[in-house]
Amino acid sequence: MSENQKVSVVTGSSSGIGYETALTLARNGFETYATMRNTEKGVSLSSIAEKEDLSIKIVQLDVTDQNSVKNAVEKIHDESGKIDILINNAGYGLVGALEDIPMEEIKSQFETNFYGLIRVTQAVLPIMRRQGSGKIVNISSGAGRFGFPTGSIYVSTKFAVEGLSESLAYEVEPFGIKIILVEPGVIKTNFFNASNTTKKSLNPDSPYFKVFQNMESGFSKMLENGSTPDLVAKTVLEAISTDAPKLRYLAGNDVKQLLDGKKNMSDEDFFNMMKQNMS
Repeated sequence: MSENQKVSVVTGSSSGIGYETALTLARNGFETYATMRNTEKGVSLSSIAEKEDLSIKIVQLDVTDQNSVKNAVEKIHDESGKIDILINNAGYGLVGALEDIPMEEIKSQFETNFYGLIRVTQAVLPIMRRQGSGKIVNISSGAGRFGFPTGSIYVSTKFAVEGLSESLAYEVEPFGIKIILVEPGVIKTNFFNASNTTKKSLNPDSPYFKVFQNMESGFSKMLENGSTPDLVAKTVLEAISTDAPKLRYLAGNDVKQLLDGKKNMSDEDFFNMMKQNMS
């Protein structure tokens, strides 16, 4: 690694947005640490890195495990001597009506999407403070600024990430650290995968079964015009490539249209528009 080469760390790199972001950063000259809970899922990234002679290193990191986070960050810092960029991407979407979701599933969603982000950020901040520089990109969502049916818990984690990021930006700015929110719209991933849907919402006996079916149908229509993960990766690259990044970057025409609507409509009109789109 050259002295001027930037070191980036990407969480949740085994697939989707994290996978594409790790590739995009490496292809643009970053020394990239692609972290993931199960390193066996890093085979594809390693293969591409070898083929294209990219600087990608696979590191085990489970954002829900304090020791795993500590060990991973120490390993990366010991090897590279610095961490310039942190991309907090690890997360998943929990789908289901609030009344149907067991508390254990709710806690697990927050452990990954919110507390996991905090664990990694807390581990990296002392390094960036000592450097007097750094950029932390939190992958949020358009759903960090508006809700949708059957998304109450997922949306709550993203609203929490938004509030955390806004507040943290004030705290770390004096140390030369920038906080960036990237807010994707609908991304072409299997968000309604059965493993991410609470079981009760799949049961026809649930009082919310019809709501869930309508939402799934509406989301499928939106998915046809959704963005691909590489769009988010390019947005991340744009954000970290400027010395004075904005706090927020939108990724996808759909989320831009929805947020324009939320800005210009009354709450009631926006609510009714969302109901129509999600049915």
